[in-house]
Amino acid sequence: MIELRSDTFTLPTEKMLQAMVKTPLGDDVYGEDPTINQLEEQVAEMFNKEAACFLPSGTMANLTSILAHCPRGSKVLVGNESDIFIYEAGGASVCGGVIYEPIPTQSDGRLLLEDLEKVFDFDPEDPQFALPSLICLENTHNRCGGRVLPFEYLNSVRRFANERSLPIHMDGARIFNASVALKCPVSEIAKYADSIQFCLSKGLSAPIGSMVVGSRKFIKDVRRWRKLLGGGMRQAGVLAAAGIISVNNMVDRLEEDHKRARQFAEGLLLITGIELDLKQVETNIVFFRVTDPQFTPEKFIEKLKANGIAIETLGHGRIRAVFHRGVTGKEVDEVLDVIQKIMDK
Repeated sequence: MIELRSDTFTLPTEKMLQAMVKTPLGDDVYGEDPTINQLEEQVAEMFNKEAACFLPSGTMANLTSILAHCPRGSKVLVGNESDIFIYEAGGASVCGGVIYEPIPTQSDGRLLLEDLEKVFDFDPEDPQFALPSLICLENTHNRCGGRVLPFEYLNSVRRFANERSLPIHMDGARIFNASVALKCPVSEIAKYADSIQFCLSKGLSAPIGSMVVGSRKFIKDVRRWRKLLGGGMRQAGVLAAAGIISVNNMVDRLEEDHKRARQFAEGLLLITGIELDLKQVETNIVFFRVTDPQFTPEKFIEKLKANGIAIETLGHGRIRAVFHRGVTGKEVDEVLDVIQKIMDK
């Protein structure tokens, strides 16, 4: 099966598996797992932040970050197409009494300043209104096709937030894809946010885990929320060992995934009955539509599955293909050949 549903399907490398067996371990809830400590210190340094925390998942990483930033009864400003708003089960409301304020998401993943400004059209002394306490950005943006937020935009949101004394949290699940696309250290992106979460288990190929970075005080609060949510793990260094290899050895190769995505998108443009915007392909994600009336997205996906290709829809009638270490250039050509044959019938 050629797997294009998500980069979460990456498997750990042989080097990761060997490290997981041999790494020194301790009790991380006591702060005594040396491999966890090494990973957290290294990641904090990479992002030029004071501290970092290892968590089981990106969902928990975003949730603990929001809860650490936001008082109960306040608002978190999120994109209406963001993963936090759509795919993370409303956790901040359920667990922390935090209200999600959805902001219209532009096609490139931006939240316009004028739309953010509308949230502040109230008297802050009026007890009827819940106060905004956090802005969340997503970079790269999943449901916008892996788009990268430009520095000029990040700087403008940073100024907007500073003027209102608001922190910024960045859901950077694929932030290393953004840094590779921008050809800059990840710390250059991180300076525009107070906290960032990123996934080790997507393109970086670790089996489990995400990281949150921020100030020491903030990370201390994240650890408390992590424990409350059941995310405190004991000999978690067995997972961190793979994470260390992820951040040391797997970042630069993300460029290969971007090239595969571009190869795929350019091939799709040559097939009648397929529609996509090549300008929107910036990293490892390709969105396209099947315009041939004989196919619904679901029927098209079933045809691909019957030919050994796994792919899926992602809302609004779009089909998403995600490229990762498990997909070769030859397999991209194979998928294009299959799609051509399906559309020719």
